[in-house]
Amino acid sequence: MASKTMTFEQAMERLGEIVARLESGEESLEDSLKLFEEGAALSSQCYKKLDKAEQKIRSLTEIKEDAQ
Repeated sequence: MASKTMTFEQAMERLGEIVARLESGEESLEDSLKLFEEGAALSSQCYKKLDKAEQKIRSLTEIKEDAQ
């Protein structure tokens, strides 16, 4: 379900679901590995989105400071 079309909030919600399932200890090893892989992809996607947001904020802040 790790999709590039997921919003940040959707990805974080899915990550929470994955963590809960993994922590429950009820998943098979194979299913746990699949969940871990999906979680890793979602985590990477979230970090990229946060990095983009941070860059945009820095850019906007610099523009505002230059205008003063």
